[in-house]
Amino acid sequence: MTTEFTPWASLAGGALIGLAAVLLMALHGRILGVTGILGGLLRRGNPADWSLRAALVVGMITGPLLLWAATGAMPSTEAPVPPLAIAVGGLVVGIGVSYGGGCTSGHGICGIARFSRRSVVATLVFMISTFATVYLVRHMMGGL
Repeated sequence: MTTEFTPWASLAGGALIGLAAVLLMALHGRILGVTGILGGLLRRGNPADWSLRAALVVGMITGPLLLWAATGAMPSTEAPVPPLAIAVGGLVVGIGVSYGGGCTSGHGICGIARFSRRSVVATLVFMISTFATVYLVRHMMGGL
């Protein structure tokens, strides 16, 4: 299994995520924790808060469509694992997010930028878990 090295696309994507996080904090005083945004969208609480959450999710969904309009090509969505593995992985991540008090975007991007010790520890745990999972799947299980 090979992984393409895409430094420019990765840099541009990271810069856009960082800009979105800064703008959300500056304009709305909110942290860009995607799991929390989606969870609040499903709970249907405060209508103004729900509208902001809906706008963020719609923006995330329509982003690839804007890329398609600009370049004529959709981003690659190939996954080297079966759909069942993706569903199980999503479930495991969702459980981890509940126990970890947030997701990688909330802790890794926004929390570390605010010098939160809790977010630094959470991000280290996320990264160590990711490294261990990739090692197990690629080297011990044969890459699924």
